[in-house]
Amino acid sequence: MTKLTTTPSSPDAKDKALRAAAQEMEAQFLAEMLKSAGLGEAHDGFGGGIGEEQFASFLRREQAGEMARNGGIGLAESVFNAVKRRVDDGG
Repeated sequence: MTKLTTTPSSPDAKDKALRAAAQEMEAQFLAEMLKSAGLGEAHDGFGGGIGEEQFASFLRREQAGEMARNGGIGLAESVFNAVKRRVDDGG
């Protein structure tokens, strides 16, 4: 019988999970920054109306996720390294 666990067992799997969480955090941050920059806001005249407003957050989220997966602004790497150092030191 296979035991199901919620935490990865090997160091590589733990690093992979930690890196994924750091990238997700960076993607969330980038999505908020894109929102603040006005990406996805309806434009006067030829805007997409209420549909555009409703789905703009999905577009921003996907764009931010793609940015984070491709290196982003380096936030994910910094967070990953800081947390990994903390975990490796036992703290």
